[in-house]
Amino acid sequence: MNSITLTRSHIAWRTAVAVLGGYVFTWGIVAAGVTMLFGAGMEFHDAEHLSYIVGILVFLGAFLAAFAARDLRRTALTLVGGGAALTAGAWLLQQQLV
Repeated sequence: MNSITLTRSHIAWRTAVAVLGGYVFTWGIVAAGVTMLFGAGMEFHDAEHLSYIVGILVFLGAFLAAFAARDLRRTALTLVGGGAALTAGAWLLQQQLV
């Protein structure tokens, strides 16, 4: 079992990944959720509110996962890359709906 030395730098990077990466991933989930729910026929504001409620839980999960993960670099790439991909997918789907 590998021992991780907890330095101030390591804690700062892990906190930054948890907060910023979690935010980007949550933004992608919310954008995709609003777009898909609206496209499925739900009223816009209902879709928006439901996606924000789900987004709170997603952010909590992403935040905790960033602290629990062993590989911080992979976690950062997953959160930021996944959030960017979800946001891009939502944007493309939005263009089809408008």
